[in-house]
Amino acid sequence: MEVFADRVDAGVQLASLLTQYKNQKDVIVLALPRGGVPVAYEVAKILHAPLDVFIVRKIGAPMQKELALGAIAMGGVMVLNDEVINLLQVPLSKIERIKEEELIELKRREKQYRGNKPLPNLKDKTIILVDDGIATGATVRAAIAALKQMHPSQIIVAVPVADIEICRQLEKLADKLVCVRKVSSLNAVGLWYQVFDQTSDEEVKFLLNQANHGFKDE
Repeated sequence: MEVFADRVDAGVQLASLLTQYKNQKDVIVLALPRGGVPVAYEVAKILHAPLDVFIVRKIGAPMQKELALGAIAMGGVMVLNDEVINLLQVPLSKIERIKEEELIELKRREKQYRGNKPLPNLKDKTIILVDDGIATGATVRAAIAALKQMHPSQIIVAVPVADIEICRQLEKLADKLVCVRKVSSLNAVGLWYQVFDQTSDEEVKFLLNQANHGFKDE
């Protein structure tokens, strides 16, 4: 199966599956930073939709940071992966400590990316929630749980690539899931990109600023 050139290419291909939402006034694109922002930027630009960020932090397992015990999202919502926690026998006290560390980083990013700007009113909005890929689904689950508390009309999870089994699980939680490539045994999202450099805070802020000015400098 063909890989994406980079996150820009992935965003353009993803947007081609979302054209029914173009020029719809109730649509807002929310990116999961940092890697989801360049993808979501292309989606928002093509759909003529506003772009914002929704910050979620993974609670990584001790000694295995990439393995998600769960995740926390803006608004204080926490989702735990009981299967992994039980398998690794991680005590709740340890999870709580990791959660507090991630909460500090979540608040730092919220301040850095959004300043003092409040999250827009999401009530009755169609949310297109974008990331650069889904391996375990922990961060997306936390985002969905948090966003549901804001009473949008629908939540559409949109990603370039995702594990097919995780897709089946997320389809039960979101109103819709749009994915360019559903793959078995995804392993790592980065394997599906020719270029998968880490997205910097500066790039996130630059793209959000461009979007806030209506993409006029494109």
